Amino acid sequence: MDRRKQRKAPRPSPPPPERGVFVNRTLNLRAVRAVGYDMDYTLIHYHSEEWERQAHAYTREKLLAKGWPVGELEFNPESVTRGLTIDLELGNLVKANRFGYVIRAAHGTKFLDFDEQRRTYSRVPVDLSGSRFSFLNTLFSLSEACIFGQLVELLDAGRLPQAMGYDDLHGIVRAALDEAHLEGKMKAGIIADPERYVALDEDLPLALLDQRHAGKKLLLITNSEWDYTRSMMSWAFDRFLPNGTTWRDLFDMVIVCARKPEFFTGRNPLYEVVDEDRSLLATDVRTLNEHAVFFGGNAPLVEEHLGLDGDEILYVGDHLFSDVHVSKAVLRWRTALILRELEKEVGELHEFGPSQEKLTAMMAEKEKAETEFYGLRLAAQRGKRKYGPPGAARSSVERRLAELRGRIAELDEQIAPLAVASGKIGGSSWGPLLRAGNDKSLFARQVERYADVYTSRASNFLFQTPFGFLRAPRGSLPHDPL
Repeated sequence: MDRRKQRKAPRPSPPPPERGVFVNRTLNLRAVRAVGYDMDYTLIHYHSEEWERQAHAYTREKLLAKGWPVGELEFNPESVTRGLTIDLELGNLVKANRFGYVIRAAHGTKFLDFDEQRRTYSRVPVDLSGSRFSFLNTLFSLSEACIFGQLVELLDAGRLPQAMGYDDLHGIVRAALDEAHLEGKMKAGIIADPERYVALDEDLPLALLDQRHAGKKLLLITNSEWDYTRSMMSWAFDRFLPNGTTWRDLFDMVIVCARKPEFFTGRNPLYEVVDEDRSLLATDVRTLNEHAVFFGGNAPLVEEHLGLDGDEILYVGDHLFSDVHVSKAVLRWRTALILRELEKEVGELHEFGPSQEKLTAMMAEKEKAETEFYGLRLAAQRGKRKYGPPGAARSSVERRLAELRGRIAELDEQIAPLAVASGKIGGSSWGPLLRAGNDKSLFARQVERYADVYTSRASNFLFQTPFGFLRAPRGSLPHDPL
């Protein structure tokens, strides 16, 4: 049945704030001659809660088969978020700022109080280069983190059938989750019921058509298998394309089972899918033919075929390491990171705007009052100890100190609920994705380093056009004038 739909009226320009493209390093889209796309959570966006709930269920099944008492466990989407880190030594889930200092931590499913957190992490920064911390840099990590936290509590209670450490426990969880994916259960379920799992985006095919007709080569480079890729792309794209065309007409090259990040770092052999219905593979393919489907391969082959390299190629993906970090660090490709949860967060930030203005004004008043308060305390100390320049009478100093002390207490009462509300933007448990208190989060630091731009969905390039010049804002420094 032909499911093609007439597209609605053009989207407004400029876009709403949550559909913006946010720039770390200036990107001239006119100079980009090829755009590569990941598929899962990039061109195909999943209802992550549905996906991760099912992944949690499959993992639970694997552990039940081992005799583990996990039958009552349920996926809790509020307990985890992307950008957290698992402490494999202590079994904790932690959120750190850009310097690696932990600002919030949970053991199992329960948050540590301030004193316990300080005792545990005051001298232990999160270091992603070591083996102690496992970084949750993709939405596919949510079910893994959730069930790990739940199992930590069972392990602590002595209810698991074998002795192990938290690192061993994480390895078992990861293996069970990988096994469920390898068996194809997750993807078979999605192919059978895509409406349950996939969020359609009618803007995305038009954005890609704009890029293609502007002369850019479009590439699909995914770790997913051909059968799954074909099913998902057909279901999500074909209905929004002009009659007589399919998603295959959008792409100059399709590469499946790419094995990223090794695709960017290694020299994996290339195969061509020569019988698409049966997925038979030809061996030892050395050249890339236009509009063919390939299995495996490597990025240097793509560069050689296109006659392009480095900043002439933009790669768009959702995985901070496999898509963005490696392609940037190894090949110096331009990079765009898809953060779908940012859409909700940016919307909430703008709704909170008036409250944020009040919070900022009160914090400025409090800082001014505290500065005066501490200055008067110093003056009182000098007067009492009889050193330094002469100051105001002690009685007037004490009176003013009392006034300031009362005003600071009043401000603290007014600030507290606004500060709590600000810390829950994006998620009631862990707060904003890219912030850790008043600082940037560790996740934000990685995004800054490796993503030239980031945005909530790939279709947001529709608002920039293929000819846009995306300029990074002037970087701020603590000593800049306000």
